[in-house]
Amino acid sequence: MYVSARERKLLERLLADDRDVTVGELAEELNVSARTVHRDLQGLESVLRRYGLGLAKKAGVGIRLVGAEENKQALAAELLRLSHHEYTPEERQLMILIALLEATEPVKLVSLAHDLNVTVATVSLDLDKLEQTVEAYGLSLIRKRGYGVELAGSESAKRRLISDLLFRHVDEHEFLALMKETIQKRADDPFDTMAEKLLGLVDRKKLTVIEKQIEQVKEKLPFTMADSSYIAFVVHLALAIERIKRGEAIHFDQQDLQAIQATKEYEIAGVLAESLERAFGVDIPKEEIGYMTMHLMGAKWRSRQGAVMEEPSLVVGMKAQQLIRFVSRELGVDLSVDCTLYEDLVVHLKPALYRLEHGMGIANPLLDQIKQDYAELFVIVADGARQLFGDIPVPDEEIGYLVLHFAAALMREKKGWKVLVICSSGLGTAKMLATRLKKEIPDIVSLEQASVFEWKGKDVSGYDLVISTVPLPEEYGPHIVVSPMLTEEEARKIRECLERKSAAEKRMEKEPMARRNRPALDTMKAVRRISETIIHILDGFSLEVVKVRSIHELLADACRRLERNGVIVDADVVLEELRRRESLGGLGVPGTRLALYHARSFAVLRPSLTMYRLDAPQTAAGMDGKPMDINTVVLLLGPADVDEEMLAVLSHISSLFVKDEQTLAILTHGDEEQVHLLISAHLEQFFDDYWTLAKE
Repeated sequence: MYVSARERKLLERLLADDRDVTVGELAEELNVSARTVHRDLQGLESVLRRYGLGLAKKAGVGIRLVGAEENKQALAAELLRLSHHEYTPEERQLMILIALLEATEPVKLVSLAHDLNVTVATVSLDLDKLEQTVEAYGLSLIRKRGYGVELAGSESAKRRLISDLLFRHVDEHEFLALMKETIQKRADDPFDTMAEKLLGLVDRKKLTVIEKQIEQVKEKLPFTMADSSYIAFVVHLALAIERIKRGEAIHFDQQDLQAIQATKEYEIAGVLAESLERAFGVDIPKEEIGYMTMHLMGAKWRSRQGAVMEEPSLVVGMKAQQLIRFVSRELGVDLSVDCTLYEDLVVHLKPALYRLEHGMGIANPLLDQIKQDYAELFVIVADGARQLFGDIPVPDEEIGYLVLHFAAALMREKKGWKVLVICSSGLGTAKMLATRLKKEIPDIVSLEQASVFEWKGKDVSGYDLVISTVPLPEEYGPHIVVSPMLTEEEARKIRECLERKSAAEKRMEKEPMARRNRPALDTMKAVRRISETIIHILDGFSLEVVKVRSIHELLADACRRLERNGVIVDADVVLEELRRRESLGGLGVPGTRLALYHARSFAVLRPSLTMYRLDAPQTAAGMDGKPMDINTVVLLLGPADVDEEMLAVLSHISSLFVKDEQTLAILTHGDEEQVHLLISAHLEQFFDDYWTLAKE
């Protein structure tokens, strides 16, 4: 059969979605009139009949492709096999970009015209349109008669363009399928689809090797990457290895490189670089390790446990609180008491701030739908974010993810069945899907999120249902695939599945008592660890008025006293860790006269919180980098091998120092009894919330 490029795109769109889609939506996506779409649909009816398919049309609802699933798959396969006699202008321009990125010398226009089956004049017009695209990356097209065309610019800009093209045109499922070796193709087979042509920029053989090297070091990371960031990192490394072999050198500002060499991420990137050097027989320069570090520092997290206690300073927590207060004010809804929202924003904002400061982009495939579904909230969050970050431009993609966190907070309701959500787009999307699930299905007991890569080793026996935003291989077990925004049809399927699970639930109630009590025992142990941490903190708390010549003198005296009291075993080790922490960034809380010194060390035996009022203000750097007067020093210490429960308590305490004005006023000016009472009340509420959650 023969179909035009536009008809092919139309069929692919209908095959990709089970829901009704309006002619207006199709016209907008294809950039044509509704009349043209009607005409194309009429012309395609004979093609659809040949495959036992048809179009279900409902006035005021839309159009849907109907027929047996195997018939749809047969049509999809035929569309893949079709040689593309005609490309859309967008596809053609993408093909030209791919050719220019792969080329090591100027490309002749006549060669491009021959490959694309168009005239040289058409290629020239396409290049005119591509000029603006590449300029946004600091690149340019060099075009001379008799010379051809060449993509000129820095190596880092070219890699950024490749990564953006991949994430714009290849969905995460295709990446995951490629990385998990579920595409049944040899690496040297020809590419059929535009997505596969783009994936051709990444050597498939390298992906498996690279992933194995990452697996060896990712446990050392202080966080778990979202699938989207994991994929981006693997792709970055594959491109880097390929282009290092071709002699393409990358530039990295030496001052910036020196600044990040003290970070944990640089240390991990260095270990990974050594293993990649052995695997591929290449020398990876420090500049490349610097870019690897930037990817790790800008990666989206999946885990929020202990985020507030981690490096760098609490400036991220402050910005999260400021944004929450702004949005609450605009909406007339108090979201400041939502601890989950605060912690999730801290997790998102830490790498987001790094991305913004270093001009690193991020893909957000849900952006258009977020703008449509949460138009008012999007405007409010965008306004708040731009006020918050000042001169740093905040792209809509970043704002879209922030909107998901606020939308999830606004939609939170009582939980029901126990469900595991597998989501490859990061914490914000997973939260959004989770809250929509709770909205549509009120009988859910609990919802947990994991990435595809975490899912492999996860025990799922305790979940009633596994829901994924990407299809998983059969060996991963039964699951339901849904879109991140959850359609009504998908919600209906989930309800039906959970109803069928009722009988299984009754059978589970008859299982041996010992098996059912194991999780309860774990819960009781966790509650005990929470209690012990809170008791250590409150029993050891003190607030003293001290006379010292400097904050460093105060810290030395405080550590020696804690050593004498058996809280730490080596004052010098803890002091050195506090100084190292201070060298990474200011510790003064802007807008207050507080400085929060916090550290975790093997020299710390048990958690400790002590505060010191200075008889005369001392000058220190704030979290915003500006000098400020300090009259109160807070010292928060924890063991290096801290368990999850202790870290949760320490993180909660840290969050108090970036909370509301009333809390900060007591911490800054209150006496020992008032501050102890404040901290006790907050920790009591934290324990009650934890205990309530544990009993459900």
